[in-house]
Amino acid sequence: MKAVGYIRVSTQGQAEDGISLDAQEAKVRAWCELNGASEVVIFRDKGLSGKRSDNRPGLQAALDAVGKGDAFIIYSLSRLSRSTKDTLTIAEELQKRDADLVSLSEKIDTTSAAGKMVFRMLAVLSEFERDQVSDRTRFALAHKKANGEKTGGDVPFGYRARAGKLYRHAQEQKAVRFILDLREKGKSLRAICRALEAKNIARKGGSLDWHPQAVRRIIGRELKAA
Repeated sequence: MKAVGYIRVSTQGQAEDGISLDAQEAKVRAWCELNGASEVVIFRDKGLSGKRSDNRPGLQAALDAVGKGDAFIIYSLSRLSRSTKDTLTIAEELQKRDADLVSLSEKIDTTSAAGKMVFRMLAVLSEFERDQVSDRTRFALAHKKANGEKTGGDVPFGYRARAGKLYRHAQEQKAVRFILDLREKGKSLRAICRALEAKNIARKGGSLDWHPQAVRRIIGRELKAA
């Protein structure tokens, strides 16, 4: 049996779990020795995210090296991919080649039906956990926004930021109401720009030149907040 090992770290991955390339390789080689692999080939990607599989040369070379009866060894599913779709696509490709997938951390071995089932379940649960993190982040940002807290990016026109919170700027708020009134009257974005310039109303930063995109952002933000 030939064993093809794949190991990966990203800057974030190393910071989170401290699993270095050398540590992963040692685990892979230990499994190969224990299971009597006749040949061991290790491929690696350093400093690359696991969100995509098509931009990792080490992974692509590892998959190209796998043949019939070989074993594809990884330290954990997170090292293989952060995408359930990519993970399952890789597993299906290995199945087509009559090769086995072994993930050491999750103790997954696709030579058995149970191993195949557990593999699919863990891949789905892994994506579910990431979706939960994304949801929590989105809700936290929405909560901050609802409480007038700044959530990143530039301070919008009509506001000022102080100690992480947004406060209405009286003079700019008059301009915001002027913009909304003109829009309600059916004025085009370009016509609103000309009206702002005619009144010498300055943009944030002092420029008197207005552009339709800037007016659109102000209208969209105010309507969304209403």
